[in-house]
Amino acid sequence: MRIRAGVVAAMAAVVAATQLAGCTPPLRPARTLDDGEVLRVMKREQVQGLAIATVENGKVGKVRAFGMRNAAIAAPLTPDTVMYGASLTKTAFVYMLLQMADEGLLDLDAPVTRLLPQPLPSYREKPFDFSDLAGDPRWKTITPRMLMLHAGGFANFRWLEPDERLRIHFDPGSRYAYSGEGFYILQLIVEQGLGLDIAEEMQRRVFDRLGMKRTSMTWRPEFAENVADGYAFDGTVQAHDRRFRPRAAGSMDTTIADQAKLWAAIMRGDGLRPDTRAAMTTAWLPITSTRQFPTLGAGETDWPQKLAAGLGVVTFEDRNGTAFFKGGHDDWTANLVFCQETGQRCVILLSNDVRAEKLYPELVHLALGQTDMPWAWEYSWFGVE
Repeated sequence: MRIRAGVVAAMAAVVAATQLAGCTPPLRPARTLDDGEVLRVMKREQVQGLAIATVENGKVGKVRAFGMRNAAIAAPLTPDTVMYGASLTKTAFVYMLLQMADEGLLDLDAPVTRLLPQPLPSYREKPFDFSDLAGDPRWKTITPRMLMLHAGGFANFRWLEPDERLRIHFDPGSRYAYSGEGFYILQLIVEQGLGLDIAEEMQRRVFDRLGMKRTSMTWRPEFAENVADGYAFDGTVQAHDRRFRPRAAGSMDTTIADQAKLWAAIMRGDGLRPDTRAAMTTAWLPITSTRQFPTLGAGETDWPQKLAAGLGVVTFEDRNGTAFFKGGHDDWTANLVFCQETGQRCVILLSNDVRAEKLYPELVHLALGQTDMPWAWEYSWFGVE
């Protein structure tokens, strides 16, 4: 399988990247966007709320919030407003799993047959019902690394299948296809294989450790006094979803101030061995799809940026060196984190209004200058007149 065959080569690249870190001349500092610039583009796309943070040299830079968390009551969005993290949860969860790997608690390349006390198809309790896989022995080859790379062979979620049944569409490890289902298996490994509660582990290992006081894998009552409602493309309002069960694929509530702390820590590699941190942005598996979504139906292309799956992020070759990104999206949420290894810098964008996605190419360019970010892969509307 492609991932297993490439592990040795990829790890060699990790070592080289670790040794060469810091050799590239520093870039100009990330530019702090003028309030007028931000408000201008927000008005253009009718965006209700937008929060922006920067990371420079692995340290938190500016943290700001604009617009409304609830326009009906003229409640402003602030740096401490609780917002839906969506799929940024996945990267935070991978960050925790890599800590466990460094401690010897989790073998990233062990098959699930060794990591779970029972065969995967024997788990039948929703949302961890994997009984549909009983007739396909390929489940036995799946490893945590494959799932972190979105290479398990699954659709994003089973309810997107015509019959809403879970199936493996390609040999695990052979290609990339974004999948929340894979993160359910990772959660199962932690909870059933290691006997740990992911909400408690995330709180202890990540959120509390980094001083992320208003971030949690589940809803907390104190969030109610400053929480953002969501806005759809047509302006429809959706009350913030109060999630009471942790989901590794996307249950995190958070703030822009807390996300700045998280991504600064990831850039520094806090709590990880240097080679483990470098492995996060190693190009483990090429991505050849023209779009991220639909995960299984997009066409094929050869990205000149060498787009590839990293661990919990998507990586590519930017003009200034390795860069990576992670999005988080639903019908009322638009989140994006874009980072460059050179200069250890990031732009973190959270919005309670999905229309904000239209702003992100422009805002990243204003903050960091010209990049080679594959916007058309991340956003299907990009470049369409």
